[in-house]
Amino acid sequence: MAMQFATSDEGDNILDINTTPLIDVMLVLLIMFIITIPIQTHAVKMNMPIANSAPPPVPPQIVRIDVDFDGTIGWDGEIVPDRAALEQRLRAVAAQPDQPEVHLRPNKLVPYRVVAMILASAQRLGVTKIGIVGNEQFL
Repeated sequence: MAMQFATSDEGDNILDINTTPLIDVMLVLLIMFIITIPIQTHAVKMNMPIANSAPPPVPPQIVRIDVDFDGTIGWDGEIVPDRAALEQRLRAVAAQPDQPEVHLRPNKLVPYRVVAMILASAQRLGVTKIGIVGNEQFL
């Protein structure tokens, strides 16, 4: 019987629903759903590249121009004596078909006119891959 009637000590009727058959039905339904759900595969199909014998790419060449606090210009650690020598080296960089990256690293105390002169010369001569490095010192 689904419903039981019981009496308490005071004579009131207590209505209790027998939940055991409901739990049994829910468990059977849960098992049926688990069985009928298709198994999910956690695989991702990918088209992987085929290995070839090509050499790895060559890292880009980097030219470092350092500007010291007194305006002294260094090209990869070597001091450049004057603006003409600097422009000659920049002209050689601009003439290359695959230009190397030029990293301009000014000192915090160098006058801006020296840095602006280097940037203007590089732009006039056709250097396209130039950037200022070390901006964190100006924060």
